[in-house]
Amino acid sequence: MTTPTPSEKLLIRIRELQDELEAEFHRRRKEFRYQLDNGRVVFEAEIRKQHRALRVRLSTFLRHTRPMVVLTAPVIYALIVPFVLLDLFVTLYQRICFPVYGGERVKRADFIRVDRHHLAYLNGLQKLNCIYCGYCNGLIGYVQEIAGRTEAYWCPIKHAARVGTHHAYYAQFVDYGDAEGFEAGLQASRKRITKAGLSGLQPDDRFL
Repeated sequence: MTTPTPSEKLLIRIRELQDELEAEFHRRRKEFRYQLDNGRVVFEAEIRKQHRALRVRLSTFLRHTRPMVVLTAPVIYALIVPFVLLDLFVTLYQRICFPVYGGERVKRADFIRVDRHHLAYLNGLQKLNCIYCGYCNGLIGYVQEIAGRTEAYWCPIKHAARVGTHHAYYAQFVDYGDAEGFEAGLQASRKRITKAGLSGLQPDDRFL
């Protein structure tokens, strides 16, 4: 059995921490008395009734909103145009190009979750805001995954300096300046992001 490298050990530890975090989320679901039924959030009837009682009426919500927040709202919502265009073009890109390279397509549903509008303690505007944020932030994760697989196929080399954030495949890239290991690392990276390498994996399993 091959001894894991230091990087692989770190990736294993990351996966363990993710499992712990998911277990904590599951515990909190029980605490707040809801469950997932085929992806749909279902609260107990009594809890849903309590949520409705805590909802701030839209008129009250708007009355306490600062004027500058209202004035900046059109700027925020105008971003839906480039986000939708980005969604469209990136989706077309992976549908056209990934099959050519043997890559497994990224599932949007694994990243874009729109479920906060089921919360009865939110008024209509708050629900709209949550739908917007859920879509845009999920889209960024979806695009990052597609971009990460693209980079893993074409240029799996770490940067010389630290980057602010990186995708799931970056830790397994070839070290910067490792000329001798580049070709083998390139082939290994491509294998990881092909259909065979990603088959049956959940999104978090990409780290391993």
